[in-house]
Amino acid sequence: MKETALDVLMYLFENYQEGEFSDADNQDTLHEELVAAGFPDEEVSHAFGWLDGLAEQRQLPILFGPSGALRIYARQEQSRISTECRGFIMYLEQLGILDGNLRELVIDRLMALTEEVDLERVKWVCLLVLMNQPDAEEAFGHLEEMVYYQGEFKH
Repeated sequence: MKETALDVLMYLFENYQEGEFSDADNQDTLHEELVAAGFPDEEVSHAFGWLDGLAEQRQLPILFGPSGALRIYARQEQSRISTECRGFIMYLEQLGILDGNLRELVIDRLMALTEEVDLERVKWVCLLVLMNQPDAEEAFGHLEEMVYYQGEFKH
């Protein structure tokens, strides 16, 4: 089985503290550790690039219309993110776990993946996005519980 950038990110999430892999000074050391652990060098580089993109996107001020507005996906987004995955993102919005800004970060980071986007990957990307938000501890906890303990998404 070929390891992907998301596999690297999931490994980082499960085995390291957030500050350890978001700190640029630690990335070279972590890169070497991940390659030594068997992850392909290219996928490790892509994973760190993905994290850098997340940090950059978090800095952008994004303004949205009224809450409850419907998000229309571009054709390219629709071709990469299935109806089931888009439904899960909307479900998280309805629960108050994601707001418009976080939804856009999730979509941006899903589109940055090179591998196929499925529901499991959407859940992990949502977790990674929430983990990198300073005021999202409660939402992160709810989503983490959903991912680890509730199994399949039911809407």
